[in-house]
Amino acid sequence: MIILGLDPSLSCTGWGIVRSEGARLSHVANGQVATDAGSPMAARLHHLHDAIAAVIGTHAPDRAAVEEVFLNKNPQSTLKLAQARGAVLAACGRASLPVAEHAARLVKKAVVGTGAAEKAQVQAMLKVLLPGVSVAGADAADALAVAIADAHLGGS
Repeated sequence: MIILGLDPSLSCTGWGIVRSEGARLSHVANGQVATDAGSPMAARLHHLHDAIAAVIGTHAPDRAAVEEVFLNKNPQSTLKLAQARGAVLAACGRASLPVAEHAARLVKKAVVGTGAAEKAQVQAMLKVLLPGVSVAGADAADALAVAIADAHLGGS
């Protein structure tokens, strides 16, 4: 089973792919898709969509997983996050990929063992769970964590 984890953001969307064979996980690929803050919204969303569609085309995942939306204190930030999620979810939908959504606390618990884990703890556990992995950045690390959590949770 090849799982695509996604950490959507308008500024930088992370993606990570793991292969799950029984209880064994292995790293396939990871990366980040940055958008130009000076570009129009439609162009930024188009770029996100096309970049994730290209990842899907290259790696042919069996399913995808994304963190559930959380509300920011700033409504504009929440709206931008929702729009970025829509662009990456549309790329998944176009490829007919089933998509599971997982709460951030559940992702942290699946990877670290506690839902209150800090980002540094999650990144440290990635190195334990995926030995030798080279992570493209913090957003890619978060996306790998989502994919690992989905593997543990069975796409539920």
